[in-house]
Amino acid sequence: MKYREDNDRIMVIGHKNPDTDSICSAIAYAHLMNKVREERINNGEAPESIKAYEPCRAGVISPETSFVLDRFHFPIPRLCLDVKAQVSDLNIREEHGILPDISLREAWEQMKNKELQTLPVVDETGSLTGVISVKDIAMANMDILDSNALINANVPIGNILSTISGELLNGDPEGRINKGRITIGASRPEAMEGNFLKDDIVILGNRSEMMLRAIELGASAVIVCMCDRVPGQVIELAKDNDCILIRTLNDTYTTSRKLNQSIPVGNYMKTEDVMCFEPSSLLDDVRELMSSVRYDYFPVVEEKKVIGLISKRNFICLKKKQLVLVDHNEKSQCVDGYEEAEILAIIDHHRIGDIETTGPIIFRNVPVGCTATIITDMYHENRIEITPEIAGILCCAILSDTLAFTSPTCTSKDEQTAKELASIAGVDYRQLSSDMFDAGEDLTGKTSEAIFKNDYKILRSNGLRIAIAQGTFNSPGNLHKAENKMNAYINEVLSGEKVDLAFYIATSIPSKSSDVIYAGDNAEQILKKGFHCEESDFGLRISGLVSRKKQFVPALINALS
Repeated sequence: MKYREDNDRIMVIGHKNPDTDSICSAIAYAHLMNKVREERINNGEAPESIKAYEPCRAGVISPETSFVLDRFHFPIPRLCLDVKAQVSDLNIREEHGILPDISLREAWEQMKNKELQTLPVVDETGSLTGVISVKDIAMANMDILDSNALINANVPIGNILSTISGELLNGDPEGRINKGRITIGASRPEAMEGNFLKDDIVILGNRSEMMLRAIELGASAVIVCMCDRVPGQVIELAKDNDCILIRTLNDTYTTSRKLNQSIPVGNYMKTEDVMCFEPSSLLDDVRELMSSVRYDYFPVVEEKKVIGLISKRNFICLKKKQLVLVDHNEKSQCVDGYEEAEILAIIDHHRIGDIETTGPIIFRNVPVGCTATIITDMYHENRIEITPEIAGILCCAILSDTLAFTSPTCTSKDEQTAKELASIAGVDYRQLSSDMFDAGEDLTGKTSEAIFKNDYKILRSNGLRIAIAQGTFNSPGNLHKAENKMNAYINEVLSGEKVDLAFYIATSIPSKSSDVIYAGDNAEQILKKGFHCEESDFGLRISGLVSRKKQFVPALINALS
């Protein structure tokens, strides 16, 4: 289940609207750290003390990334849209509940032994049907003085035997008490006759003449107290008259007091407005609901089955989800709820953003063209072998982020690393990049929104919220298709993403230039102030512009300033 994976593993995750670098770097970093974990375990560390790493994604992958994963036989990482604190992050106390036929006495004893104030009540499948609390049992003990309580509750005979520590001498152990009021047998047979009604449940002392007379008068059940042995003739008479016969070592007073405690909890459990939670329930919502009631324990239900209990005190021991962020370090790009998680490390190649952490972390930020270049170095530093499959996706990440070494963000380190990885993977990086870009720019069946969100980020600058998307194209035909769609769609981005400015950078890899389609107040003036522009069919053409990070964003911020 998802919530267990989140708790048991360290999640390695890239930015929202993930590109090839963020996905491939997450996969490769998780693989690297799991190999390091294996070495630590082989050196004697306990497996349970070292969490495994799992690659995740914070959005839908692009066709380009899908091509890369298929090409090198990797599954798509698990989708994780938020890491907000959930019930599953608490220490859920394992408790699968009691059946509704269990006696009040047994329920109370379980609560006492387990130091609980509440127990969930479940059906035969384990599904929640209600809850019973100590208060409910106390109220029941005050309310069940009625002599007809046993038949009204249809009490199982087994409940009576366990509650009064009795032995069944005649009757069906799977049967139930379904007729008769509770009476106490008098000291003399003639005195009992005056107070007797047919089918009564009679509690007697250890006197055989009283036993015989009660059965003869038509008792439905006879409970003999302080008795080691019931005479055979009494047992035979009980069989002949279909009378339930039970003996107990308890005295008459104790037996009469305990008898009503054999009533099933199903008669007193709470069934309406039972507050329960799922492992995925957000703690913010749970806190608010818990504060509205006075009781402390609440069932946790997974797929309708009760798996445990939580209490208000569990919030003290909250286990935060643990994250490693790759290819980003800005709040706007982080998975939702990151503030409620524990960030262990950040591996990135962008500018330093605005994320704050509660304590020191591993922060690795290197001025190269791709996060995958940094992770390749980490493999070498840890002396972990790079498999051909890992080499393949790391190489693709570098080719994608550097536009096959044509982007100004590309460094000699990136190019050298990509060629090394291509050799390990046994591929021609030129052919690989061509195939990858062709797969990525295919617009067949894609909506305008999907094209825009294929690779876009939100930027905040000078009090403005700005959406900047980019598409890269080898084919002039696909480039023009994208520009047509974006020209008709760009204004919708302003309201849809709640931004002040929106830009779509349509980049031609062969010509190393971009057409920028824009929307928002003064967007055209801002572009002309920041760049040397020419008019194009759909926007403004900027020669030499291929990098959003290194060329477009810095110039845009300068123009806004």
